[in-house]
Amino acid sequence: MEILYNSTRTKGNPVTASQAILKGLSDDGGLYVPDRIPALDKSLEELSHMTYGQVAYEVMKLYLTDFTEEELKSCIAKAYDSKFDTEVIAPLVEADGAFYLELFHGATIAFKDMALSILPHLLTTSAKKNHVKNEIVILTATSGDTGKAALAGFADVEGTRIVVFYPKNGVSPIQERQMVTQKGKNTYVVGIHGNFDDAQTGVKQIFGDKELGEYMNEKGFQFSSANSINIGRLVPQIVYYVYAYVKLLEEERIKDGEKINVVVPTGNFGNILAAFYAKQMGLPIDKLVCASNENKVLFDFFTTGTYDRNREFMLTSSPSMDILISSNLERLIYRIAGNDAEKNKEMMDALKKDGKYSISEEMKSQLSDFYGNYASEEETAQTIHDLYEKTGYVIDTHTAVASSVYNKFKKETGDNKTAVIASTASPYKFTRSVMNAVDNQYDNMGDFELVDKLSEISGTEIPAAIEEIKSAPVLHDHICEISEMKQTVMDFLGI
Repeated sequence: MEILYNSTRTKGNPVTASQAILKGLSDDGGLYVPDRIPALDKSLEELSHMTYGQVAYEVMKLYLTDFTEEELKSCIAKAYDSKFDTEVIAPLVEADGAFYLELFHGATIAFKDMALSILPHLLTTSAKKNHVKNEIVILTATSGDTGKAALAGFADVEGTRIVVFYPKNGVSPIQERQMVTQKGKNTYVVGIHGNFDDAQTGVKQIFGDKELGEYMNEKGFQFSSANSINIGRLVPQIVYYVYAYVKLLEEERIKDGEKINVVVPTGNFGNILAAFYAKQMGLPIDKLVCASNENKVLFDFFTTGTYDRNREFMLTSSPSMDILISSNLERLIYRIAGNDAEKNKEMMDALKKDGKYSISEEMKSQLSDFYGNYASEEETAQTIHDLYEKTGYVIDTHTAVASSVYNKFKKETGDNKTAVIASTASPYKFTRSVMNAVDNQYDNMGDFELVDKLSEISGTEIPAAIEEIKSAPVLHDHICEISEMKQTVMDFLGI
């Protein structure tokens, strides 16, 4: 049965999956959501004997209903291949009583690879299906990881160009180096004077500029997005939660139907929303533990029912979560508002105008699946240190936020169900913060010396993504003001 996609801000005008992927953002500024959440149509037992790619097909076919079996399987085969440094794509590692779902074995060693390896193929397939003749311009804001993963995914993909904006002083040195050394004739990386929210707002404004859209069309271009606002990013993320559950089942760590808890470090809310969708599909998840860093806007929302971005923006050791406007939360708000686009739009307008909105008690009562908490900088570092001391396992700062919050959750609730913690980045991506947490004696070492030391103490190989950038030349050194973002895009396109 076909699933269509509606905007979270306007009733009517549903589009197909491929049209939603192509557009990225709805014309009214809303996000596309499926008109219903499909149920898994294979048993957990059947899924437990499948590879990652096979599970991906069984999940994604239920959402992307206008893709043929051949089209979807081709996209999956091209995405989940030797780009990943482990055959199982997303291994589960047990450490100190929890299972860490390692989502960082792709080309750019962060979880964004899981979806951004397949998005270019979904997008180019969608363009063919809809007879698009324009060149597609991917416009993306990044807090560090999406940018590189999108650049790697779209580099030299025919019929596309990609522009990535990132906060010049708001990403780790290795994250920045990964982006500015990116090859590809169709790639463009720009640092902005501002934070991630400024970059994301600027990108949304460009998307919403109808005159610019018409002018671009005349010149043979059209915009699309690689951010998690694109439904083509969100659907592949559902897969790894299903995969984690059925692998635990296959390894007899849990019984069929036994509920697990899922812990996700999140800033933009997309990664935990994917887990929520997996639960709605019938995956036996009990609690969705939403872990924030010191930019704890989501923790405060789950505690009070008020979303308020009017606060100091904190630069932390987990920069991919340094976000005060969690775009994907809008999809959840729309759902708990009873799929009422008008009600949702009122709240999003209030967020834009006043920087905050509050949900009703009735809406709040529908958030019982979620538990929110946060970890301070000290707690994050302590968690890395303690887990290493206890087990020898080294995690990155974002995963440590999740691990720290999980410990608080257990202490607070006494809930000891099997837990899967989304391990969203390799510790090699944040070596200085990680190594300082393990032992501050390493602080006088250079970034790449720290990489070698991390390899030594963790007993893991240095990822190819890090080896590559050690000597790679800087190819992108453009910096602009927030007000210059639109002109910067036009200059890159030569229009």
